[in-house]
Amino acid sequence: MGVPLPDTFRYRRIEADGVRINCAVGGDGPPVLLLHGYPQTHLTWHLVAPRLAADHTVVLTDLRGYGDSDKPAPGPAAEPYAKRAMARDQLLVMRALGHERFALVGHDRGARVGHRLALDAPEAVSALALLDIVPTRYAFGHVDRALATAYFHWFFLALGNGVPERLIGADPEFWLRALMSAQHRPGAESDPAAMREYVRCFSTPEAVAASCADYRAAATIDLEHDAASAAQSVQCPTLVLWGAHGFVGRTYDVPAVWRGYAADLRGQAVAAGHFLPEEAPRETADALLGFLRESRRESRRESRRESRG
Repeated sequence: MGVPLPDTFRYRRIEADGVRINCAVGGDGPPVLLLHGYPQTHLTWHLVAPRLAADHTVVLTDLRGYGDSDKPAPGPAAEPYAKRAMARDQLLVMRALGHERFALVGHDRGARVGHRLALDAPEAVSALALLDIVPTRYAFGHVDRALATAYFHWFFLALGNGVPERLIGADPEFWLRALMSAQHRPGAESDPAAMREYVRCFSTPEAVAASCADYRAAATIDLEHDAASAAQSVQCPTLVLWGAHGFVGRTYDVPAVWRGYAADLRGQAVAAGHFLPEEAPRETADALLGFLRESRRESRRESRRESRG
């Protein structure tokens, strides 16, 4: 499979409180929502989604500010790109599609949106898979030279006064390609057709401004929301995957970090850099399918125990 997605996936634009979210839906079975990261689109899943769609209803979306979704003008306090606002978009999309409860898989920024959604609407998320991140609050609370060097873009994109927008806007394709290539494992690269779509979607002033606002929110209002929910853990079954050759895998004891944030956790490394769905699609899909099956079995066992009361 490749780009474009198989014609079994149908595209829709769904309005979520005035923000139109681009999505593709394919397959049949238990619903699962897949969220992409920076600076990509839903097509980061093009090698994984068709396998999941064999026995799931798969929903792929572009986060607000990315891809072909709307890009609200950033506000001075970054609220439009708070992960809480981005998570609500996704909740409303799934409700519009008839899914009140669903599994969620997120990579990079999409994983941060997924984490917030699982905290804000725990009744909606049946299982959560988070790819190649540690929690935002943990990352900012443990900044050292290694993180500041590897994640320099976190701090650059969060600058104000239009600085990152102006500099990236001078050559957005160079920025995108350079940033992504630095995070691949040696010898890996994105599908050329997917990369052309990433470049197309990223190369407008509105997209650049929105992505900067995403990171600006992470360094401000998202931390406020995270602090307010610091005592709250994700309660649904949670899987963490990380690239064995990437910064997250080299730097953190990923399961140990996430045990402080999720009550029912499992995890494993994948032979990839940062972009697991593209660098190791078979291994990533296998891990996700196994986790989704296991979480459904756990849910059925729990339902039987409750019915016996």
